[in-house]
Amino acid sequence: MNSGFSPRRVRAMAQKEWMHIGRDRATIYFALGMPLVLLVLFGFAVSFDLDGIPTMVVDNDRSAESRALVSHLFSGRTFERVDGPARADDVTAAFRRRDAELAIVIPEKFGARTTGGQPARVQALVDATDNVTAGSVLAYLARFARVANEPRVRTASQEPLLEARVRMLYNPELRSTVFLVPGLIALIQSMMGVLLTALTVAREWERGSMEQLFATPLSRVEIVLGKLLPYFGIGLAQLLLILTVGTWLFDVPIRGSLVLLFLMSSLFLLACLAQGLFISVVTRNQMVATQMAAVTSILPAALLSGFVIPVENMPRILQILTQVLAARHFVNILRGILLRGASADMLVADGVALAIFALFLLRASTVAFRKVVA
Repeated sequence: MNSGFSPRRVRAMAQKEWMHIGRDRATIYFALGMPLVLLVLFGFAVSFDLDGIPTMVVDNDRSAESRALVSHLFSGRTFERVDGPARADDVTAAFRRRDAELAIVIPEKFGARTTGGQPARVQALVDATDNVTAGSVLAYLARFARVANEPRVRTASQEPLLEARVRMLYNPELRSTVFLVPGLIALIQSMMGVLLTALTVAREWERGSMEQLFATPLSRVEIVLGKLLPYFGIGLAQLLLILTVGTWLFDVPIRGSLVLLFLMSSLFLLACLAQGLFISVVTRNQMVATQMAAVTSILPAALLSGFVIPVENMPRILQILTQVLAARHFVNILRGILLRGASADMLVADGVALAIFALFLLRASTVAFRKVVA
Protein backbone atom coordinates (compact mmCIF):
# COMPACT_ATOMS: atom_id res chain seq x y z
CA MET A 1 0.00 0.00 0.00
CA ASN A 2 1.33 3.40 -0.96
CA SER A 3 0.52 5.97 1.72
CA GLY A 4 1.58 8.90 -0.45
CA PHE A 5 -0.86 11.10 -2.32
CA SER A 6 -1.03 10.95 -6.12
CA PRO A 7 -3.43 13.10 -8.21
CA ARG A 8 -3.11 10.53 -11.01
CA ARG A 9 -4.43 7.76 -8.77
CA VAL A 10 -7.28 10.02 -7.64
CA ARG A 11 -8.12 10.71 -11.29
CA ALA A 12 -8.06 7.00 -12.08
CA MET A 13 -10.32 6.27 -9.12
CA ALA A 14 -12.73 9.02 -10.22
CA GLN A 15 -12.80 7.67 -13.79
CA LYS A 16 -13.59 4.20 -12.47
CA GLU A 17 -16.44 5.68 -10.43
CA TRP A 18 -17.77 7.58 -13.47
CA MET A 19 -17.83 4.34 -15.47
CA HIS A 20 -19.70 2.64 -12.64
CA ILE A 21 -22.26 5.48 -12.52
CA GLY A 22 -22.65 5.40 -16.30
CA ARG A 23 -23.57 1.70 -16.21
CA ASP A 24 -26.10 2.30 -13.44
CA ARG A 25 -28.75 4.41 -15.18
CA ALA A 26 -31.03 4.25 -12.16
CA THR A 27 -28.55 6.40 -10.29
CA ILE A 28 -28.58 9.03 -13.06
CA TYR A 29 -32.38 9.09 -13.15
CA PHE A 30 -32.51 9.34 -9.37
CA ALA A 31 -29.87 12.06 -9.23
CA LEU A 32 -31.35 14.31 -11.91
CA GLY A 33 -35.02 13.33 -12.01
CA MET A 34 -35.87 13.25 -8.32
CA PRO A 35 -34.76 16.87 -7.62
CA LEU A 36 -37.08 18.13 -10.38
CA VAL A 37 -40.01 16.11 -9.02
CA LEU A 38 -39.43 17.39 -5.49
CA LEU A 39 -39.01 20.98 -6.68
CA VAL A 40 -42.29 20.95 -8.60
CA LEU A 41 -44.25 19.14 -5.88
CA PHE A 42 -43.02 21.26 -2.98
CA GLY A 43 -42.98 24.46 -4.99
CA PHE A 44 -46.65 24.23 -5.89
CA ALA A 45 -47.92 22.40 -2.80
CA VAL A 46 -46.28 24.54 -0.10
CA SER A 47 -47.68 28.05 -0.17
CA PHE A 48 -48.67 30.62 2.43
CA ASP A 49 -50.29 33.00 -0.03
CA LEU A 50 -53.88 34.01 0.61
CA ASP A 51 -55.79 33.15 -2.52
CA GLY A 52 -59.42 32.14 -2.92
CA ILE A 53 -60.36 32.00 0.78
CA PRO A 54 -64.01 30.81 0.77
CA THR A 55 -66.00 33.64 2.36
CA MET A 56 -69.68 33.97 3.26
CA VAL A 57 -71.50 37.27 3.68
CA VAL A 58 -74.50 37.78 5.96
CA ASP A 59 -75.87 41.18 4.89
CA ASN A 60 -78.56 42.22 7.35
CA ASP A 61 -78.66 45.79 6.00
CA ARG A 62 -78.92 45.29 2.22
CA SER A 63 -78.12 48.93 1.56
CA ALA A 64 -76.01 50.57 -1.13
CA GLU A 65 -73.24 51.11 1.44
CA SER A 66 -73.18 47.47 2.51
CA ARG A 67 -73.11 46.29 -1.12
CA ALA A 68 -70.23 48.67 -1.84
CA LEU A 69 -68.30 47.28 1.14
CA VAL A 70 -68.84 43.70 -0.05
CA SER A 71 -67.84 44.62 -3.58
CA HIS A 72 -64.63 46.18 -2.28
CA LEU A 73 -63.83 43.05 -0.25
CA PHE A 74 -64.16 40.74 -3.27
CA SER A 75 -62.45 43.05 -5.76
CA GLY A 76 -59.25 40.99 -5.63
CA ARG A 77 -58.43 37.29 -5.64
CA THR A 78 -57.83 36.97 -1.91
CA PHE A 79 -61.41 36.09 -0.99
CA GLU A 80 -63.92 34.03 -2.97
CA ARG A 81 -67.58 34.50 -2.18
CA VAL A 82 -69.62 31.37 -1.52
CA ASP A 83 -73.29 30.89 -0.79
CA GLY A 84 -73.98 31.04 2.91
CA PRO A 85 -76.70 31.23 5.53
CA ALA A 86 -78.98 34.22 5.88
CA ARG A 87 -78.46 34.40 9.65
CA ALA A 88 -75.28 34.87 11.67
CA ASP A 89 -76.33 32.04 14.03
CA ASP A 90 -75.91 29.52 11.20
CA VAL A 91 -72.30 30.44 10.39
CA THR A 92 -70.80 28.00 12.90
CA ALA A 93 -72.63 25.09 11.28
CA ALA A 94 -71.31 26.18 7.88
CA PHE A 95 -67.77 26.22 9.30
CA ARG A 96 -68.21 22.68 10.61
CA ARG A 97 -69.23 21.56 7.11
CA ARG A 98 -66.12 23.36 5.78
CA ASP A 99 -68.26 25.40 3.42
CA ALA A 100 -66.25 28.52 4.29
CA GLU A 101 -63.32 29.77 6.36
CA LEU A 102 -64.46 33.39 6.80
CA ALA A 103 -67.84 35.01 7.38
CA ILE A 104 -68.62 38.74 7.20
CA VAL A 105 -71.72 39.82 9.15
CA ILE A 106 -73.04 43.31 8.31
CA PRO A 107 -75.54 44.56 10.90
CA GLU A 108 -78.76 46.45 10.29
CA LYS A 109 -78.59 50.24 9.85
CA PHE A 110 -74.98 49.95 8.66
CA GLY A 111 -75.64 52.25 5.71
CA ALA A 112 -77.55 54.81 7.78
CA ARG A 113 -74.79 55.02 10.38
CA THR A 114 -71.98 55.38 7.83
CA THR A 115 -73.78 58.08 5.84
CA GLY A 116 -74.64 59.88 9.09
CA GLY A 117 -70.99 59.95 10.18
CA GLN A 118 -71.58 57.55 13.09
CA PRO A 119 -69.37 54.55 13.94
CA ALA A 120 -70.46 51.33 12.26
CA ARG A 121 -69.19 47.85 13.12
CA VAL A 122 -68.88 44.81 10.92
CA GLN A 123 -68.29 41.37 12.43
CA ALA A 124 -65.72 38.99 10.96
CA LEU A 125 -65.86 35.32 11.99
CA VAL A 126 -62.74 33.31 11.15
CA ASP A 127 -62.22 29.55 11.25
CA ALA A 128 -58.99 29.40 13.27
CA THR A 129 -58.43 25.65 12.94
CA ASP A 130 -55.48 26.55 10.73
CA ASN A 131 -53.87 29.26 12.84
CA VAL A 132 -51.40 30.28 10.11
CA THR A 133 -54.15 31.00 7.58
CA ALA A 134 -56.32 32.60 10.26
CA GLY A 135 -53.52 34.97 11.26
CA SER A 136 -52.96 35.96 7.64
CA VAL A 137 -56.70 36.57 7.17
CA LEU A 138 -56.84 38.78 10.26
CA ALA A 139 -53.83 40.80 9.08
CA TYR A 140 -55.45 41.31 5.68
CA LEU A 141 -58.77 42.31 7.22
CA ALA A 142 -56.99 44.86 9.42
CA ARG A 143 -55.39 46.43 6.34
CA PHE A 144 -58.72 46.29 4.51
CA ALA A 145 -60.47 48.07 7.39
CA ARG A 146 -57.90 50.88 7.37
CA VAL A 147 -58.22 51.35 3.62
CA ALA A 148 -62.04 51.24 3.72
CA ASN A 149 -62.18 53.71 6.63
CA GLU A 150 -59.64 56.19 5.22
CA PRO A 151 -62.12 58.27 3.12
CA ARG A 152 -64.40 58.79 6.13
CA VAL A 153 -61.49 59.85 8.32
CA ARG A 154 -60.24 62.37 5.77
CA THR A 155 -63.66 63.94 5.19
CA ALA A 156 -64.37 64.22 8.91
CA SER A 157 -61.07 65.77 9.93
CA GLN A 158 -57.90 67.28 8.59
CA GLU A 159 -55.05 65.39 7.01
CA PRO A 160 -53.20 63.16 9.51
CA LEU A 161 -50.04 64.58 11.05
CA LEU A 162 -48.15 61.35 10.42
CA GLU A 163 -48.69 59.08 7.45
CA ALA A 164 -46.63 55.91 7.04
CA ARG A 165 -45.78 54.86 3.50
CA VAL A 166 -44.44 51.31 3.38
CA ARG A 167 -42.31 50.01 0.53
CA MET A 168 -41.75 46.26 0.24
CA LEU A 169 -38.21 45.39 -0.83
CA TYR A 170 -36.98 42.21 -2.56
CA ASN A 171 -40.47 40.62 -2.56
CA PRO A 172 -42.99 43.41 -3.13
CA GLU A 173 -45.84 41.04 -3.98
CA LEU A 174 -45.23 39.03 -0.76
CA ARG A 175 -45.26 35.74 -2.69
CA SER A 176 -44.42 32.78 -0.48
CA THR A 177 -42.68 30.92 -3.32
CA VAL A 178 -39.99 33.59 -3.47
CA PHE A 179 -39.24 32.83 0.19
CA LEU A 180 -39.66 29.05 0.00
CA VAL A 181 -37.86 28.08 -3.23
CA PRO A 182 -34.32 28.98 -2.02
CA GLY A 183 -34.93 26.94 1.13
CA LEU A 184 -36.34 24.14 -1.01
CA ILE A 185 -33.14 24.11 -3.08
CA ALA A 186 -31.12 23.68 0.12
CA LEU A 187 -33.42 20.87 1.27
CA ILE A 188 -33.13 19.00 -2.03
CA GLN A 189 -29.35 19.42 -2.22
CA SER A 190 -28.95 18.25 1.37
CA MET A 191 -31.09 15.16 0.83
CA MET A 192 -29.70 14.19 -2.57
CA GLY A 193 -26.07 14.82 -1.63
CA VAL A 194 -26.20 12.53 1.40
CA LEU A 195 -28.33 9.85 -0.25
CA LEU A 196 -26.21 9.62 -3.41
CA THR A 197 -22.98 8.64 -1.69
CA ALA A 198 -24.64 6.79 1.20
CA LEU A 199 -26.64 4.47 -1.05
CA THR A 200 -24.17 3.91 -3.86
CA VAL A 201 -21.17 3.20 -1.64
CA ALA A 202 -23.27 1.07 0.73
CA ARG A 203 -24.40 -0.93 -2.32
CA GLU A 204 -20.75 -1.63 -3.13
CA TRP A 205 -20.18 -2.89 0.38
CA GLU A 206 -23.13 -5.28 0.01
CA ARG A 207 -21.94 -6.55 -3.38
CA GLY A 208 -18.37 -7.03 -2.18
CA SER A 209 -16.85 -4.81 -4.89
CA MET A 210 -15.47 -2.47 -2.26
CA GLU A 211 -13.12 -5.19 -1.08
CA GLN A 212 -11.35 -5.08 -4.43
CA LEU A 213 -10.01 -1.65 -3.48
CA PHE A 214 -8.19 -3.19 -0.52
CA ALA A 215 -5.62 -4.78 -2.82
CA THR A 216 -4.83 -1.52 -4.64
CA PRO A 217 -2.04 0.94 -3.76
CA LEU A 218 -4.62 3.68 -3.14
CA SER A 219 -4.52 5.54 0.15
CA ARG A 220 -7.64 6.39 2.15
CA VAL A 221 -7.52 10.03 1.04
CA GLU A 222 -7.27 9.01 -2.61
CA ILE A 223 -10.20 6.60 -2.28
CA VAL A 224 -12.37 9.23 -0.57
CA LEU A 225 -11.56 11.93 -3.12
CA GLY A 226 -11.94 9.54 -6.05
CA LYS A 227 -15.35 8.47 -4.74
CA LEU A 228 -16.56 12.01 -4.09
CA LEU A 229 -15.44 13.81 -7.25
CA PRO A 230 -17.97 12.20 -9.66
CA TYR A 231 -20.84 12.81 -7.26
CA PHE A 232 -19.61 16.34 -6.71
CA GLY A 233 -20.01 16.93 -10.45
CA ILE A 234 -23.50 15.40 -10.34
CA GLY A 235 -24.35 17.63 -7.39
CA LEU A 236 -23.33 20.75 -9.29
CA ALA A 237 -25.44 19.59 -12.24
CA GLN A 238 -28.36 19.12 -9.82
CA LEU A 239 -27.89 22.63 -8.49
CA LEU A 240 -27.77 24.15 -11.97
CA LEU A 241 -30.86 22.19 -13.01
CA ILE A 242 -33.11 23.02 -10.04
CA LEU A 243 -31.84 26.61 -9.90
CA THR A 244 -32.75 27.11 -13.57
CA VAL A 245 -36.14 25.43 -13.26
CA GLY A 246 -36.91 27.10 -9.93
CA THR A 247 -36.16 30.61 -11.11
CA TRP A 248 -38.03 30.07 -14.39
CA LEU A 249 -41.05 28.17 -13.09
CA PHE A 250 -41.61 30.17 -9.89
CA ASP A 251 -40.19 33.49 -11.05
CA VAL A 252 -37.56 33.64 -8.31
CA PRO A 253 -35.00 36.40 -8.97
CA ILE A 254 -31.22 36.03 -9.03
CA ARG A 255 -29.88 39.34 -7.75
CA GLY A 256 -26.42 38.27 -6.60
CA SER A 257 -23.29 36.72 -8.08
CA LEU A 258 -23.63 33.28 -9.64
CA VAL A 259 -19.91 32.67 -9.11
CA LEU A 260 -20.29 33.30 -5.38
CA LEU A 261 -23.36 31.07 -5.33
CA PHE A 262 -21.51 28.14 -6.91
CA LEU A 263 -18.51 28.58 -4.61
CA MET A 264 -20.71 28.46 -1.52
CA SER A 265 -22.71 25.59 -2.98
CA SER A 266 -19.49 23.63 -3.55
CA LEU A 267 -18.67 23.78 0.15
CA PHE A 268 -22.15 22.64 1.05
CA LEU A 269 -22.05 19.79 -1.48
CA LEU A 270 -18.70 18.56 -0.18
CA ALA A 271 -20.09 18.47 3.35
CA CYS A 272 -23.21 16.53 2.27
CA LEU A 273 -21.30 14.05 0.11
CA ALA A 274 -18.74 13.42 2.85
CA GLN A 275 -21.57 12.89 5.33
CA GLY A 276 -23.14 10.29 3.03
CA LEU A 277 -19.80 8.54 2.56
CA PHE A 278 -19.30 8.45 6.32
CA ILE A 279 -22.75 6.90 6.78
CA SER A 280 -22.05 4.24 4.14
CA VAL A 281 -18.75 3.29 5.76
CA VAL A 282 -20.33 2.99 9.19
CA THR A 283 -23.45 1.06 8.11
CA ARG A 284 -22.37 -0.92 4.99
CA ASN A 285 -26.08 -1.56 4.40
CA GLN A 286 -28.40 0.30 2.03
CA MET A 287 -31.49 0.11 4.24
CA VAL A 288 -29.70 1.35 7.33
CA ALA A 289 -27.88 3.99 5.28
CA THR A 290 -31.20 5.29 3.94
CA GLN A 291 -32.63 5.58 7.44
CA MET A 292 -29.56 7.34 8.80
CA ALA A 293 -29.47 9.70 5.82
CA ALA A 294 -33.10 10.66 6.43
CA VAL A 295 -32.58 11.26 10.13
CA THR A 296 -29.35 13.21 9.78
CA SER A 297 -30.04 15.24 6.64
CA ILE A 298 -33.68 15.44 5.52
CA LEU A 299 -35.33 16.05 8.89
CA PRO A 300 -32.86 18.69 10.17
CA ALA A 301 -32.87 20.47 6.81
CA ALA A 302 -36.68 20.52 6.69
CA LEU A 303 -37.36 21.47 10.32
CA LEU A 304 -34.37 23.41 11.66
CA SER A 305 -32.80 25.18 8.67
CA GLY A 306 -35.35 28.00 8.42
CA PHE A 307 -36.79 26.47 5.24
CA VAL A 308 -40.37 26.99 6.48
CA ILE A 309 -40.15 28.10 10.11
CA PRO A 310 -37.88 31.13 10.72
CA VAL A 311 -35.03 30.27 13.06
CA GLU A 312 -35.77 33.43 15.06
CA ASN A 313 -39.19 32.00 16.00
CA MET A 314 -37.71 28.82 17.49
CA PRO A 315 -36.88 28.29 21.18
CA ARG A 316 -33.46 29.54 22.21
CA ILE A 317 -32.00 26.05 22.61
CA LEU A 318 -33.00 25.15 19.05
CA GLN A 319 -31.56 28.39 17.69
CA ILE A 320 -28.21 27.39 19.19
CA LEU A 321 -28.55 23.87 17.77
CA THR A 322 -29.14 25.19 14.25
CA GLN A 323 -25.68 26.78 14.26
CA VAL A 324 -24.15 23.32 13.75
CA LEU A 325 -26.38 22.50 10.77
CA ALA A 326 -24.88 23.15 7.35
CA ALA A 327 -28.35 23.46 5.81
CA ARG A 328 -29.21 26.43 8.05
CA HIS A 329 -26.19 28.39 6.76
CA PHE A 330 -26.83 27.35 3.16
CA VAL A 331 -30.44 28.61 3.36
CA ASN A 332 -29.11 31.99 4.55
CA ILE A 333 -26.63 32.05 1.67
CA LEU A 334 -29.21 31.17 -0.98
CA ARG A 335 -31.73 33.75 0.20
CA GLY A 336 -29.00 36.34 0.59
CA ILE A 337 -27.58 35.88 -2.91
CA LEU A 338 -30.80 35.16 -4.82
CA LEU A 339 -33.21 37.57 -3.14
CA ARG A 340 -31.13 40.37 -1.60
CA GLY A 341 -28.07 40.36 -3.85
CA ALA A 342 -25.69 39.89 -0.89
CA SER A 343 -21.96 40.14 -1.54
CA ALA A 344 -19.19 37.88 -0.21
CA ASP A 345 -18.37 40.08 2.79
CA MET A 346 -21.99 39.82 3.95
CA LEU A 347 -21.87 36.02 3.96
CA VAL A 348 -18.47 35.46 5.57
CA ALA A 349 -19.83 33.84 8.74
CA ASP A 350 -22.01 31.37 6.84
CA GLY A 351 -19.23 30.61 4.36
CA VAL A 352 -16.71 29.90 7.12
CA ALA A 353 -19.22 27.63 8.85
CA LEU A 354 -19.74 25.64 5.64
CA ALA A 355 -15.97 25.36 5.14
CA ILE A 356 -15.56 24.00 8.67
CA PHE A 357 -18.36 21.49 8.17
CA ALA A 358 -16.90 20.32 4.84
CA LEU A 359 -13.38 19.88 6.23
CA PHE A 360 -14.61 18.14 9.37
CA LEU A 361 -16.81 15.67 7.50
CA LEU A 362 -14.13 14.98 4.88
CA ARG A 363 -11.72 14.20 7.70
CA ALA A 364 -14.28 12.01 9.45
CA SER A 365 -14.96 10.12 6.22
CA THR A 366 -11.26 9.58 5.61
CA VAL A 367 -10.67 8.27 9.11
CA ALA A 368 -13.71 5.98 8.95
CA PHE A 369 -12.75 4.65 5.52
CA ARG A 370 -10.13 2.22 6.78
CA LYS A 371 -8.71 -0.37 4.47
CA VAL A 372 -9.46 -3.81 5.84
CA VAL A 373 -7.65 -6.63 4.11
CA ALA A 374 -9.98 -9.62 3.72
